[in-house]
Amino acid sequence: MKQINCFISFSDVTQATKTAQHLLQSNLVEAVYLLAKPDNKSTVEGCSRIEIDSLQSSDTVRKIAEKSDTQFTLIYTKDTTLELGLYALERFFHIADGTKAGLIYSDYYQILNGVRSNLPLIDYQEGSLRDDFNFGSVLFYNTASLKKAVAETTQKYEHAGLYNLRLKVSQHADLIHINEYLYSEIEFDTRKSGEKLFDYVDPKNRAIQKEMEIACTDHLKMTGAYLAPEFKTISFDESNFPVEASVIIPVKNRVKTVEDAIHSVLLQKAGFKFNLIIVDNFSTDGTSEIIEKYARQDKRVIHIIPERSDLGIGGCWNIGLDSLHCGKFAVQLDSDDVYENENTLQTIVDTFYEQNCAMVIGSYTMINFNREVIAPGLVDHKEWTAENGRNNAIRINGLGAPRAFYTPVLREIKIPNTSYGEDYALGLHISREYQIGRIYNSIYLCRRWDDNSDAELDIVKMNGYNLYKDKIRTIELKARQNFVRGKNENSAR
Repeated sequence: MKQINCFISFSDVTQATKTAQHLLQSNLVEAVYLLAKPDNKSTVEGCSRIEIDSLQSSDTVRKIAEKSDTQFTLIYTKDTTLELGLYALERFFHIADGTKAGLIYSDYYQILNGVRSNLPLIDYQEGSLRDDFNFGSVLFYNTASLKKAVAETTQKYEHAGLYNLRLKVSQHADLIHINEYLYSEIEFDTRKSGEKLFDYVDPKNRAIQKEMEIACTDHLKMTGAYLAPEFKTISFDESNFPVEASVIIPVKNRVKTVEDAIHSVLLQKAGFKFNLIIVDNFSTDGTSEIIEKYARQDKRVIHIIPERSDLGIGGCWNIGLDSLHCGKFAVQLDSDDVYENENTLQTIVDTFYEQNCAMVIGSYTMINFNREVIAPGLVDHKEWTAENGRNNAIRINGLGAPRAFYTPVLREIKIPNTSYGEDYALGLHISREYQIGRIYNSIYLCRRWDDNSDAELDIVKMNGYNLYKDKIRTIELKARQNFVRGKNENSAR
């Protein structure tokens, strides 16, 4: 029985012909449609042509829904040749038919520079709301779910059509990952993982990101997780602190960089008392000796070696935060990085009072080890707005740096004992009730070098990081749904 209509991105006749012929050989495929731009008048034998403005637009999704009259709809999003594995379509079909899922996707083989390698994906979660979630290039939709999603879409998108589609589908059906390598695709993006991380803050992508924000915000409203711009007020009247601000540096084996970080703190000029708490997680490369030297020279430097040996970055932060030396505001500085100028600390503390916020996030400039500016340069996270920042935060990959916190709030929440994503989890949690203050001028220099933890990650580690951040989003999504539900129930009483 013919159960599948296929829609393939079309730019090159030779590659599209190979893909179409492969698809049409299957007894499951009813028809193959070529998604072509207006300037591409070419055709492929046995296929129908659909003129589109962009593969990512809501208008294209609507045209696909109108044409698809089979039980399932396959959308292939790349314009290179698709190589399906043996009985791959049958596998997609049987799992989709048996589970009644809205979308099925699978692991695949990636061909990069002529070399084929495994590209495992991760399971979709309720909180997998980032628009760069990797489904691969073969999207296998239940047509009824696809049509329902299109019917419920009222916003016109130029860039967020496919993103909005899967969000709408997820509201009514499961998105299921097949842990099998069912096809091969050619990859042309050869950038390191650390470089790809910043696509969402690149100014040239701002229009795209704004559409993604609109689609995500609509999804949050539909699922009861949207937060209106209403925030708790902070009085900042707690006074039992030894200093106004403490810079906290968790460190392990950073002998090349920690001295620069210490210098950048001690050079700060501020109209209040501050100190530097360095939580030294059992360094063995000479880092401890450098810290101890400064602790002897300057009483503002507090050198703490934890009693526990099971601490990640978040755990070290908790140690610094719980210290009797910690000030009213706790300010982040990574051991790889430095403050941009002598006014950074003053600027951060002023922002707490000016914007009445429980957390402040600044902007930073990317530099190499020689302090030369590298791409993407300034990272200012201007996608954050006071009105919708905390909703958009659940979609994007990070919130910026440096980060600073009102200590009483952070002591109540505590920090996840991890070495990745702990700051993101805090930002989501704090923004649930409190305003987050923003500084859009660069006040921090983030050094990217080969020993950075996220400079270049293999797929297994990257998947682990993404899976954890999606779990953070899922937890926060559920917490916000309960938070909104509780507020509505209280209002109704």
